[in-house]
Amino acid sequence: MDRKNLFPIGEVSKLFHISVSSLRHYETIGLLTPAYISPDSGYRYYGPEQFEVLNTIRYLRALDMPLPEIADFLRNRDIDRIEEKLQQQKQAVLQKQQALKRTEQKIDHRLRWLRDAQSTPLDTVCLMRLPACRIVWVSDCLRIGASADMEAPIRKLDRSDAEAVVFLGKVGLGISAEHLQRAQTAQYDGIFLILDQEDIYTGETLDLPETLCVRLRFRGSHADAPAQYRKLLRYMDEHRMQISGFSREITLIDYGVTNDTKKFVTEICIPVRCS
Repeated sequence: MDRKNLFPIGEVSKLFHISVSSLRHYETIGLLTPAYISPDSGYRYYGPEQFEVLNTIRYLRALDMPLPEIADFLRNRDIDRIEEKLQQQKQAVLQKQQALKRTEQKIDHRLRWLRDAQSTPLDTVCLMRLPACRIVWVSDCLRIGASADMEAPIRKLDRSDAEAVVFLGKVGLGISAEHLQRAQTAQYDGIFLILDQEDIYTGETLDLPETLCVRLRFRGSHADAPAQYRKLLRYMDEHRMQISGFSREITLIDYGVTNDTKKFVTEICIPVRCS
């Protein structure tokens, strides 16, 4: 065969800024067949016809079109076909943009959460309005003595088949208003997951309205909480406040973000009504 107008695979790789392995992969999947393969050396050669195809592949890959879709177009090249493929790819890109935007918003939520956890004074009871939120609640009698005790309850929260909900800093424990009124804080009545607005969760959720709360943040984790509950209950008694809902106890900083236990921060919020 006359190889005058053919280029070996190495030169094609340099001309089109594409690796030799990619060219061989395109051949394997039937996307780009060399014009000639030397029977002696097995070396591949490409000509103008392959260059045209390769330019099309590179253009469509630059639009992030999957290789199977490109192969389908090359087998059925037509104006209507390319319009259809480009419209499909446009929708795929828009979906990716939306997903990236949601990811950016989640990152912003977590950054604000971490900064707030590090800047708010500790061991000080304050009265505040807790914003409305959406949670997943699982009723369960729990005693938490160590972080490992949280794992089995957390798995009960993971019921979403739409996406993996990130639990970091969003899982909390709750004690019912009835048990709080009796100062029974040795065990919890349930575990919950706070959902960001962007989270997709297909299981049952609970919408909590904005509510007035007493809040206390302290160094430590759930195992250190009983003494903090006593402090909160004393404060509410002294200020004649009535408990109006279950407590929301969340470890804001724990092993998920640091190995230094001295930096752990846990928050307890108890909904109240003022007399």
